[in-house]
Amino acid sequence: MSSNTDVSQVIVYLIEDDAAILKSCEQALMLEHFEVRTFADAGSFFAIDTPRFPYVVITDVNLPDACGISIMKKVLGRDPDVPVIVITGHGDINMAVDSMKEGAFDFIEKPFSIDRLITTVRNAVDKASLTHRYNALASAAADQMPSLIGQSERLQKLKQHIAMLAPTGVDILINGETGTGKEVVAQMLHQLSQCPGPFVAINCAALPENIFESELFGHEAGAFTGASKRRIGKFEYANQGTLFLDEIESMPLALQAKLLRTIQERVIQRLGANESIPVSCRIIAATKTNLKTLSDQGQFRSDLYFRLNVVNFYLPALREIKEDIPLIFNHYLFFYRNKYPGSEQRSAEQGASASVLRFLATHDWPGNIRELKNFAERVALGFPFQDLTGGEADPGALTLAGLLEKTEKTALVDALRLSHGHVAEAAEVLAIPVKTLYDKLARYGIQAGAFKT
Repeated sequence: MSSNTDVSQVIVYLIEDDAAILKSCEQALMLEHFEVRTFADAGSFFAIDTPRFPYVVITDVNLPDACGISIMKKVLGRDPDVPVIVITGHGDINMAVDSMKEGAFDFIEKPFSIDRLITTVRNAVDKASLTHRYNALASAAADQMPSLIGQSERLQKLKQHIAMLAPTGVDILINGETGTGKEVVAQMLHQLSQCPGPFVAINCAALPENIFESELFGHEAGAFTGASKRRIGKFEYANQGTLFLDEIESMPLALQAKLLRTIQERVIQRLGANESIPVSCRIIAATKTNLKTLSDQGQFRSDLYFRLNVVNFYLPALREIKEDIPLIFNHYLFFYRNKYPGSEQRSAEQGASASVLRFLATHDWPGNIRELKNFAERVALGFPFQDLTGGEADPGALTLAGLLEKTEKTALVDALRLSHGHVAEAAEVLAIPVKTLYDKLARYGIQAGAFKT
């Protein structure tokens, strides 16, 4: 019997008044490398210092000084994350059912096999370990709340919408170029929702198609060659939390129908299983392409697109919020100066240099915030300017005349894009004579025909 969990990290507390059963269970669990603490009654168990989660409790339902159900309630009252396994006598099915209703992780009916005991305990240990890891991540996330940096009107409105919609639990589609902070927005929505479950992210573009379904929905042991044990999928992990599907446009078409059904019905089936498992989690999908265009081209299911597109957030590229670039740059420059001891003096002059400031103002930042963040790190480390930019810009050429020329060229290209390459319409957009536009296009070597569609 194998598991991904290091079982030695989770203590198993066993409460049983039958000395023979207590000893045999302890030995069986120790042979499986569980760390076990045994008690003959409830009083001795509760006399110890309150253990620190993660741990598992196994208790007989009939003890000389307490009922196993009352023990379970007391344990869950002080720590609801603890899996409690109840051992019932033969024929006590009603009591077993009651224990499950009250919050027991599982029950074992006497007489039971050692394999049944080990399997149940291993599942409980897996749950305790997983819950512990997610709690640690949630605590760390609470200490460092993700946020969007910027004071532009577009970002302020986006922050307002995030704060307004986060508590609703509505599914959300996030559009934005690479590096614009789509996962940061997803994390903000999760944190502000204050839902008890975890934030689970999956990059659809990074998963091989042959394991995609197993990653999302899980599988049972023997479901396919190599499936030696049960695997819990991302949907189950995200129960009561948030499932973030990044680069959703990369999801195989064959799997999109199953995803649609899951989103609509909020139930999943593991591969190789007949049982339907209810899941309750918010779905946040992110894409760097236009899903509507893809659906029109038959490359993305239109019904899935319309199901995901309940609320649509658009994250602007850096070139659309240029007023925020200095603020974002200084934020990361300060961060990296603190990260690298001794870098303050090396980077102080560089960070305020005319060359760096001109580059911040004129570069297009195709990699968006991710690219700007890397640039700030190189500045903090004191790299020479030519190494900072990779030779992309000549700081000596970025004079006022150069900036005006660059701005004019950008305006010409944008007008041609809007008019689909029709020069007369572009001239009207720019409010200049057609002949003047032709002259400027010739000067910059811009071909209007390249923008015709």
